[in-house]
Amino acid sequence: MTLVAGIDSSTQSCKVEIRDLATGALVRSGKAAHPKATIVDPQAWWQALLLAVERAGGLNGVSAVSVAGQQHTPVFLDAEGQVVCDSPLWNDIGSHPHMEALNAELGADEWVRRTGLPITLSDTVVKLRWLRDTDPASAARTHAVAVVHDWLTWRLLGYDGGGDHVNRLVTDRSEASGTGYWSGETGAYCPDLLELALGKSAVVPEVLGPHDKAGVTGTGMPGIPAGIVVGPGSGDNAAAALALHLRDGDAVMSLGTSGVVYARSARPVHDYSGVVCSYADATGEHLPIAAALSAARTLDAAIQLLGGTHDEMSDLAMAAPPGAEGLTLLPFFEGERTPNLPDARGSVLGASLTNFTRPNLARAAIEGMVATQVEMVEAIRRCGVPMDRLLLIGGGARGEAVLTVVAQMVDVPLIVPEPGEYAARGAAVQAAGALTGAFAGWPPVMLNVAAVPVEPVILAQHRAAKAALGYPVGAARMP
Repeated sequence: MTLVAGIDSSTQSCKVEIRDLATGALVRSGKAAHPKATIVDPQAWWQALLLAVERAGGLNGVSAVSVAGQQHTPVFLDAEGQVVCDSPLWNDIGSHPHMEALNAELGADEWVRRTGLPITLSDTVVKLRWLRDTDPASAARTHAVAVVHDWLTWRLLGYDGGGDHVNRLVTDRSEASGTGYWSGETGAYCPDLLELALGKSAVVPEVLGPHDKAGVTGTGMPGIPAGIVVGPGSGDNAAAALALHLRDGDAVMSLGTSGVVYARSARPVHDYSGVVCSYADATGEHLPIAAALSAARTLDAAIQLLGGTHDEMSDLAMAAPPGAEGLTLLPFFEGERTPNLPDARGSVLGASLTNFTRPNLARAAIEGMVATQVEMVEAIRRCGVPMDRLLLIGGGARGEAVLTVVAQMVDVPLIVPEPGEYAARGAAVQAAGALTGAFAGWPPVMLNVAAVPVEPVILAQHRAAKAALGYPVGAARMP
């Protein structure tokens, strides 16, 4: 049996899956938690990777491995390849003023034209400006910039500083496209944009092709034998798209820590409304993406208030009608990225003595979470990206009530793939490509959700609530 491994270093944890190359069957797996902070020592991600590998029984017998990771989050390295300072995660909102500065200096539309990205507080380029402004000494020491999967791949190759090792950093198109200093049109970096942010030039990883080999694993790593083929890796959403065998006309709504909507496209897009980011995928095509900070944590907050379990909350919500009798929850508990509302907080509107009930509150929480995602679906469609069916994944997608609300808010068939760690699975698919020259063909089992009538009242209430608070209606950025 030939084995391949996929590693997903996500925001919350590191997952390792070891699969049979021929069938895709899961042979063994392991998981380790990441720190909950939004500014983290990168060494914590490496230690979590090693622990997850250990819990997966090690990589003995594995022929190839690849790493998927949280996008945008930078790792700052000095000339010797040592970590310069802790890394601000993509969801750390402290970089909002630095985003505003970059948009003011270059022009928001110019960022979209050059890179396909409406620059947000999440993007790598914004974190570079954050470092330059808040810790100029560390910015001066920074010689190279990687993102999480790039750095972990580099560590797997056996590098940990010394010599010219930072010149051997590698990445893929999906990760490069999320930095804010790479162009989907040209397939090349934009060094002047990196310098605009950091105030100096820096080494960036070489961009590998979809089936390229990054190299082989180095020596001296516990549980990881030397000589295993290492794939180029990818961003987590690109890896999930690979695992889902995304085809033209497919879109994905992923309800995890954040809410993400993406679709396969043969061309890059330019969304001057400021919602859709023109990322690349792991196959050589493109993956327009819109992302929101508010997703499954909205359900967790509601459960903490209402008590019970996810299933019990779902039952409560199913007892309430669409629109929750006029009760609306805007789930911006920790600010929001789409729309751009970093200082907003969660709000409950339209409460009365008759509608302020546990079922309606449960329903309003789910509708609030889903409404933001549906507005991102509409934004991608406005970019001319075809959408014939919607795949729903992520921990927040469980439960009859969530499926029902999504089905009531979209006008295309809703598909639920079998539960799984799709970023880790996609990384294993990519590892197979590095080993054999062709991606593994392991299509997941798909469940068709029964069609229900669309309920326009849900989105109408959501938009009316935002308008009442002076927020932009829809998913657009603030003017």
